[in-house]
Amino acid sequence: MSNKILSTAAKVTSIIFHPLLIPSIGFLLLLNSGFYFSLLPWSVKKFMMLTVFLSTCLLPALSILILSISPRFDLNMEKSTDRILPMLMSSVFYYLGYLILEKLPIFPIYNLFLIASILVQIALIVISLKWKISAHLAAIGALVGGVIGLSFRLHENPVLILSSLILVSGLVASSRLILLKHTSSQVYAGFTLGLIIIGMIISFI
Repeated sequence: MSNKILSTAAKVTSIIFHPLLIPSIGFLLLLNSGFYFSLLPWSVKKFMMLTVFLSTCLLPALSILILSISPRFDLNMEKSTDRILPMLMSSVFYYLGYLILEKLPIFPIYNLFLIASILVQIALIVISLKWKISAHLAAIGALVGGVIGLSFRLHENPVLILSSLILVSGLVASSRLILLKHTSSQVYAGFTLGLIIIGMIISFI
């Protein structure tokens, strides 16, 4: 029974912190965090969240649903190469989101998040040609890296946010291992990839 409960908890965790949802969670967190982004008008926040959700979650999810119509496409994406086309399509939608947000008279750091996320996607695509790196951990690692980058850039110290995200990262990593979706090296590699790419871009560009 305990193994079943553990497996169920791991599945729920993997769904809640799915790579398609992490960008929206990240933007929602930033827009309501201690960073000065919380000062943005509600109308701007609402438009940004809608843009991010459509471009990083809804449209990529719909593209995967359309791909699943083909019997050649494995919806579970057990092989690393199964994820290449969905990630390519996601990158296109991410870029569309970037083009929309670029037109808003807001601090360009938001645009950097989407551009950096596209670079993470491209890196995942290249690696997935040969190896099944964890996209879940790349996504949560990117979120951690983004917050660290912002803390350096804005001279803030978001201890509570970072501590919470690191805890969530551990839960997601454990979930992927419990479900036997990845090896420990694939999990560590995914987290490190997202952390470094977005952390470096947000910190220095």
